[in-house]
Amino acid sequence: MSKTVSVTGMACGGCEEAIEDALAALDGVETVNADHESDMVSVTFSDTVSDDELASAIESAGYEMTV
Repeated sequence: MSKTVSVTGMACGGCEEAIEDALAALDGVETVNADHESDMVSVTFSDTVSDDELASAIESAGYEMTV
């Protein structure tokens, strides 16, 4: 599965890296691409990963996800 979500609070490449690292740490996440200029994050993952898990990982990195 793949999903693109809006993430508030990203301001630089370091923000992108923090979100990418947090999501990549989840079992089942295959690829992550964060773009602070558009405030969007694209994620490819297995069907075992829930939206709540994605949101929690992003929040643990200090940002907020909106679908």
